[in-house]
Amino acid sequence: MTTTILLIAHAPLAQALRACALHVYPDCEAEVMALDVLPDEDPEITLIKAEQLRTKLGEGQMLVLTDIFGATPSNVAKKLVEGTQTKLIAGVNLPMLLRAICYRHEPIETLLQRALAGGAQGVMQVAVAAPQNQIKRNYDQKQSNYQQ
Repeated sequence: MTTTILLIAHAPLAQALRACALHVYPDCEAEVMALDVLPDEDPEITLIKAEQLRTKLGEGQMLVLTDIFGATPSNVAKKLVEGTQTKLIAGVNLPMLLRAICYRHEPIETLLQRALAGGAQGVMQVAVAAPQNQIKRNYDQKQSNYQQ
């Protein structure tokens, strides 16, 4: 059974994440939907839109990914999943979404753990090496050292 994925985030993040995911996995267009939560939109209207997307995705397993815990998108998502088998993760990032899409054919509990791991492993400090002086070559026209 394939799990469908619904992104609910502050505009324009949900649609942007979906577009990035479709760039990598173009075959998942029907299984990944996005709802951008507009500023000043009534949360009840947003919930109605989310329910419409859930209906469009079908009755199978679903994973809902939202951006910030406690913010409107997260609160709407929480209401959407209450009383269902749908799983909800707050703090979505692109590595999390790509991992979820990649493993959407696995059982929902396994998928949930893989998505969480992908999100956490995708956040890291990247060391930047100091520029290095390059050896001057005979064919260099300028009388200076180049740096990478």
